[in-house]
Amino acid sequence: MNKDKALEELFLAQKPHFDDNDAFMASLTKRLDAVEFIKQHQEAALHRYKMAMVVAFVAGIIGGAVGMVYLLSTPAQVPLFTFRTHLVLLQWFSENSRIIVATTLSLLMSLGIISIAANVKDIMDMRVRMQAER
Repeated sequence: MNKDKALEELFLAQKPHFDDNDAFMASLTKRLDAVEFIKQHQEAALHRYKMAMVVAFVAGIIGGAVGMVYLLSTPAQVPLFTFRTHLVLLQWFSENSRIIVATTLSLLMSLGIISIAANVKDIMDMRVRMQAER
């Protein structure tokens, strides 16, 4: 309670005076220009983020398509990789390499699409917040 009273007295004691109108206007103009520069910088950053998301999305789709085409174009009986060893676990990986690679590729593409969609949503939310601040 005492702090509130002290703050109120402090604010009441402050009496702003504007002796030099030209200096005040120059300072105000300088600050407004700085705010405008920051807004332009934020809009440019949002544009870069959007372009990066589009590039990542297109690169992911192309990479996934190339991987799937390669996976489907090779003979089904030939494993994608071999270890040339007699360890049971590595032989199992070699025999099931197509399924493992296809599943991994599908999961990575799904994860990429979900993360890009989440990033695009975040960028759109940032844009809405920026427009609301204006």
